[in-house]
Amino acid sequence: MAPRSYAKPSQEELRSRLGALEFEVTQHDATEPPFRNRFWDNHDVGLYVDIVSGEPLFSSVDKFDSGTGWPSFTKPVEAENVLEKTDISHGMRRVEVRSKHANSHLGHVFDDGPRPTRLRYCINSASLRFIPVSQLEAQGYGEYRALFGDAHATAQAPLVDHDNACAVPGPGEAASCEATVEEAVLAGGCFWGMEEILRRVPGVIETTVGYTGGVGSSPKYEQVKTGRTGHAEAIRVLFDPKRISYEQLLDEWFFKMHDPTTKDQQGNDRGSQYRSAIFVTSAKQRELAEQAKQQAQTSGRWKKPIVTEIVEAGPFTPAEDYHQKYLEKHPGGYTCHFMRG
Repeated sequence: MAPRSYAKPSQEELRSRLGALEFEVTQHDATEPPFRNRFWDNHDVGLYVDIVSGEPLFSSVDKFDSGTGWPSFTKPVEAENVLEKTDISHGMRRVEVRSKHANSHLGHVFDDGPRPTRLRYCINSASLRFIPVSQLEAQGYGEYRALFGDAHATAQAPLVDHDNACAVPGPGEAASCEATVEEAVLAGGCFWGMEEILRRVPGVIETTVGYTGGVGSSPKYEQVKTGRTGHAEAIRVLFDPKRISYEQLLDEWFFKMHDPTTKDQQGNDRGSQYRSAIFVTSAKQRELAEQAKQQAQTSGRWKKPIVTEIVEAGPFTPAEDYHQKYLEKHPGGYTCHFMRG
């Protein structure tokens, strides 16, 4: 296939163009949370390119379900675009993979993948941009169309192979992969005010307001505000656990920034969409959330029983663009959130 030229933009341009998580992963070697990222379960047919430079990296033809919660591939679509580097961070010896032209951190490669290569390229969704097969020509990647044969389908059944050291560690062994970024999904009234406080917390990497905990996919604000979908206005917080722990996020911020004793209400806002809730992503988070709730109840700060729900995290749908960073864009706008002592 014909060679291309892929230039890496300046750091200033990257900061303005990439999301905060995308920047942390590609430029600072972070690892996003498993199972709750863009492409781990994407089965559409197409090409995966570097989100920074656009250089082709992987194909859906070589993608498989590794059971790890990250996009996994058996080989690159262009081997020369994926460089290997020894990585001894986090107490492990692994092989990191980076893009050739942009030097973006992509993830790691392991020798416990399926046949025929026996390789498992474990890649961050945040490092990738996906181009559906139907858009290859329009986006300048027409020469890769032949990789997908005559397929016109929008999805393909994935190869499943969970026999690897990340999904199934050996007896007494730690998993060969771990996230360096953690996620918290919280609800406590209008998400504008929650985000305005939480986005400023040291250690918080990225905040996104949206909808979760209801029925139906891809809810919109006009539906959620009726209270009939069961969704809560919530905020997804991605944070660096080395700078702020999940416990601190709950103890020092969540249970102080809203009133957790009012059921389906926060300030003047009433309805189940304004309920207080912690949507946990793991058994450990549930344990810590229960402890934080109990600590808040016995702190003396709240005279009434705390009604915060602690439930399993389900799909999270980002809210419309005009809701994101609303109070940053509209200083002095409505909020009922403030920090209590």
